[in-house]
Amino acid sequence: MATGPPIVRGTAAWKYFGDFRAALLAGQVLMLQVAHPVVAAGVRDHSNYREDPWTRLMRTGASLSIYIYGREGAQYEADRLRRLHRSFKGVDAEGRRYHALDPKAYAWVHATLVKVPVDAQRFFGRALSGPELDEYYAQLCDVGRMLGLRERDLPPDWAAFERYYDEMVAGFELNQTIETLLETIETVRKPFRWLPDPLWTPIQRWQHRGQLFLISATLPPAFRARAGLKWTDEQQRRFDRFAAVTRFLGALAPASARTAHVRAVGRLNVWLRARRSQRASTASTVSTVCSASRSVSGRWRNSAR
Repeated sequence: MATGPPIVRGTAAWKYFGDFRAALLAGQVLMLQVAHPVVAAGVRDHSNYREDPWTRLMRTGASLSIYIYGREGAQYEADRLRRLHRSFKGVDAEGRRYHALDPKAYAWVHATLVKVPVDAQRFFGRALSGPELDEYYAQLCDVGRMLGLRERDLPPDWAAFERYYDEMVAGFELNQTIETLLETIETVRKPFRWLPDPLWTPIQRWQHRGQLFLISATLPPAFRARAGLKWTDEQQRRFDRFAAVTRFLGALAPASARTAHVRAVGRLNVWLRARRSQRASTASTVSTVCSASRSVSGRWRNSAR
């Protein structure tokens, strides 16, 4: 499989991955990720998204922004992520042992993130052209390789990727982690302690209805039915109107403005990680110098005796 061009201004991944409209599919992509039994077990056993979903959401967004817009920090973040998941293991709902770095599960999580920007444009923008899809997919395959995905787990082209994606979704069923995710969306805690309860209660109710509506609207219909989410013709008409308005508003902004927030987060996180790395290196150097100094001092005192 050929590699894609570098992710720079004007290329497909640069234009579409961080588009603000992709955030409308956040609930959908989380649900599809945890539909995979290995991912579901890992999230159940090792994630604190139920207790602190806002922090987890921000960390996930920060990590994703680096791969596409962080340039020099991308490989460091990919290595950090694999180190983090190395210890995530356990037993799934069927009693089978699992590991978070299971190649097929890791590839599925990457696949859902590849699909989101394409779906966001299909629902809320302008569908990507054939050449754009080819370039975008090649670039995201390069990101997958950086994350450590095996070549055989990366479909060779977009058509093969869509077949793989549809086959995976066709095999998923409702599970306990999906049910917990839907409960969390309904009962999510307020993001700031200082936010008054009388103000948060209607916001919480509104975000629950909105998230459930968008999840139901954008999930593959067959999986939506298996998950027990109802969908009516009236809801579809409401979604079509919402999508039309979002498409119109998105078209008013240039491509650079649609991704500005994610690009800024990417640059900020690269800078923060560089600062932490520099501080750790400085602390290590100081520690080494102090140890050497103590050793020399000790030898001097011994020789003086």
